Amino acid sequence: MKQLLAFVKKEFYHVFRDRRTLLILFGLPVVQIILFGFALSSEVKNIGIAIQDNAKHVVSQQIIDRIQVSSYFKVQQPVVDYRDIEQRFKEGSIKCALIFPAQFASDINKPGGAKIQLIADGSDPNTATIAANYITSIVDGYQRESLNKKLPYQIVPQLKLLYNAEQNGSLNFIPGVIALIFMIVSTALTSVAVVREKELGTMEILLVSPFNPIMVLVAKAIPYLVLSLINFMVILLLSVFLLNVEIRGSLLLIFAESILFIITCLSLGLVISNIAASQQTAMLMSMMGMMLPTLLLTGFMFPVENMPLFFQAVSHIIPSRYYYTIIKDVMLKGLGFRYVWKETLILMGMSALLLTIALKKFKIRLS
Repeated sequence: MKQLLAFVKKEFYHVFRDRRTLLILFGLPVVQIILFGFALSSEVKNIGIAIQDNAKHVVSQQIIDRIQVSSYFKVQQPVVDYRDIEQRFKEGSIKCALIFPAQFASDINKPGGAKIQLIADGSDPNTATIAANYITSIVDGYQRESLNKKLPYQIVPQLKLLYNAEQNGSLNFIPGVIALIFMIVSTALTSVAVVREKELGTMEILLVSPFNPIMVLVAKAIPYLVLSLINFMVILLLSVFLLNVEIRGSLLLIFAESILFIITCLSLGLVISNIAASQQTAMLMSMMGMMLPTLLLTGFMFPVENMPLFFQAVSHIIPSRYYYTIIKDVMLKGLGFRYVWKETLILMGMSALLLTIALKKFKIRLS
């Protein structure tokens, strides 16, 4: 145990002497959590819209007033000429345009009803669809509240959002960012641990020492396990106090699952470290090979269900997909272990497999 503690202490010295490593360890997580929490959001707001009111009616003006006070739209200067709308689309100052025809006032009380035209920028289909839904919702709301048409019956949908009634856009990103940070910190930094010893020429000293070679891997993993847990606590504090994320589930379960995922990431980093021939190769394999799949195939940026079957199958071998599901269910939904035991067993199996491969690939003789 004294030998192990001595080697762990040596690894801590390696970490704290390298400013770049410290920046990745403690600077990158804070930047990512703030960036994803504030700058990136699935919500679409401040959509540039131009309105041409040819009707000049009280109803059209009231609808325009509702659009102006909405946080989803940023109303630009009124449009006088229809040809000006296309020019604004080309300039990029608007994403959609709303046109009230001149006969709007006279058509309101007709059986067919009045029509308005909505033009959206189809180069961004997601924003165009969302803008159309926002306008439709505003118009429908105005009709229900103001026009009060006498219909034989009325069906009014009532929306209830479970687990996120405040529609906090950060809630969807936090679990994914945590998984991404663990992948970068635990996998990327651990992947260069063994390679660094080879490049510095100190691996020979470690192998001829009375210290068990297998314990070399253990000693290199422990510092990053401790530092990753510190990072995790910082992320939780930032999420709660800065991003107003409410932790609904068990903190003990969250920590236990996080430790399991960190061990999985460390094991993967050790496998890469034993395979790679240089620190640059190890960093490239870990950063490009795991960061992009974590961003794209875990479900927190893009729904996995919308992907082709091939990519859905590939996502099943990405450890961060299961951890993302666990954290989302426990932290945001308040679910217990009986809802995430399958994902937990999969992570345990991945950890055991990766550790076995890392031990098998670790060479006790240098060529």
